[in-house]
Amino acid sequence: MEELNLIQKIAIYALPVLLAITLHEAAHAYAAKRFGDATAYMMGRMTLNPLKHIDPVGTVLLPLLSVVIGGFLFGWAKPVPVNFGALRNPRVGMRWVAAAGPAANLVMAIMWVLLLKLAIVMDNDYSRPLALMSQAGIGINVVLMVLNLMPILPLDGGRIVESLLPRPLAYNFSRLEPYGMWILLALVFTGLLSPILRPFTTMVYELLGFLL
Repeated sequence: MEELNLIQKIAIYALPVLLAITLHEAAHAYAAKRFGDATAYMMGRMTLNPLKHIDPVGTVLLPLLSVVIGGFLFGWAKPVPVNFGALRNPRVGMRWVAAAGPAANLVMAIMWVLLLKLAIVMDNDYSRPLALMSQAGIGINVVLMVLNLMPILPLDGGRIVESLLPRPLAYNFSRLEPYGMWILLALVFTGLLSPILRPFTTMVYELLGFLL
């Protein structure tokens, strides 16, 4: 992306970041209700209203700092509460509830690609801002999708792995959850996360490139 000043960066990234993080959580809430747990629905979290999902630190402060100082864009929304025991089939339901978030990011990435294509063929004053916002939206959603599919609890990929393992192994794997965020933060601050994710994000970019 071309060089932008701070105000331009915030204007370009604000909507894509907000949608990517909050709709990810809304998708979890929808899937949970679909598979039998209405906890998030009853708490008003099965909504596209981003105000219901915003975490002041994870949705606002950290992404803003990432945009200002550059580097890896990192953030989160308020986690959607899911009672896996209330799901009709807890192991299968867990798998689909976990997969719903990254799937939402993939759908949003595709939508931003289509908007980028529209910006390319347009020839007016809105073409450049739309193209820049679309590029930001693609990048944010691809990174969040791949990041959340890492097989680390409590990330979505960890939940999917847990749901696929035989019960004894799943129990042992679940005991690693208290250390998961520390592992993730260590990868972020040591600079190891980007090299780990890069091959997978590159693959997704290449697949999305066929839509242009």
